[in-house]
Amino acid sequence: MDLYIMCRDRIGAEWKDNKFKIIDKSICPLYLLNTGNVWHWLEMRAIDYHRANSRLLKKALRLLERDDISCVISVNAVTITDSYWVKPVGSDLKYADVRFGDDFFSDLALRGNYDSFNKALASQKTRTPELTNIGSFEKCWKLIDGEWWMYKAADIKQQFSEIFISELGKKLGFNMALYIKGSKCVKTKDFTNSGQVNFEPAYSFMGEDEDYIETVKRLKILAPHTIGDYVRIIFMDTVTANPDRHTFNFGLLRNAEDGSIISLAPNFDNNMALISRGYPGNTERKKDVFIDLFTELMEYDRELIKYIPEIREETVREIIENINMRVRRETVLRFVMNGYRRIAERIKGI
Repeated sequence: MDLYIMCRDRIGAEWKDNKFKIIDKSICPLYLLNTGNVWHWLEMRAIDYHRANSRLLKKALRLLERDDISCVISVNAVTITDSYWVKPVGSDLKYADVRFGDDFFSDLALRGNYDSFNKALASQKTRTPELTNIGSFEKCWKLIDGEWWMYKAADIKQQFSEIFISELGKKLGFNMALYIKGSKCVKTKDFTNSGQVNFEPAYSFMGEDEDYIETVKRLKILAPHTIGDYVRIIFMDTVTANPDRHTFNFGLLRNAEDGSIISLAPNFDNNMALISRGYPGNTERKKDVFIDLFTELMEYDRELIKYIPEIREETVREIIENINMRVRRETVLRFVMNGYRRIAERIKGI
């Protein structure tokens, strides 16, 4: 299949006769600039087939071919969080023709219950942003007053962890995605404003390498003005013991017109941190791998210490009280404050 890789209504690259050719470097996805691997780029945009509701969704859409690439191409590889897409060479399709305009399949993608499946199965609709909604948790995009919101299935501990981390980060002056509580889910607003800027996951320039030092080295070359926000993300991951920071849940925001790197994307996707997987037995955190790894980063470059703020106990307590959810508040307070204190002790000696 011969394809144009588009950014809105401009051609960024061409895949023709199994050969990749860059047409306009400024609007070509970073991953393709770095690798030229069109098929893998398409696969990365596909809904996770391990999610039970993804299988229901594909069945309701009556997709004859359910492999990743076929599913993605069926919606022209359009996503909510960037303005990249594909069309056959020679096609006169425009971006306005392929953008998503409704959230009809959202309940099926999130809940997967009988009513939502039956409704979807009876529909004649064939396009949905859920086919390019990546990640391992059941989730969906909902369109509310013209704005896209991500709804992700979450229990009380997961909801609290996402909201607490978002609120603590905002109190510290960090760039954070907005999270609010929902019914058996947590909601976050699309931070790209429906692809007005392009989100480029760190996988685009790091692959699967999650090493802190290597990431800083790469950012120094690619976008040095984003290093401070990266350190703040890793600092928050350390304080809240987030084991799931990978190269698909942080990245860069690029200008969709000229490809310039605007900033690091806001801190998002913390639903495996803090108490999400249960309450920690070790709240003292005297032997903590998260803190060891963060200290190594500070030892690599002492200049990065300037990005670490003070966390005050009264601030943490106030946030916990304001969220007002049924969690072990003192356990959360001890865990977070001891994490911060261990970091402060360690970097004092650097």
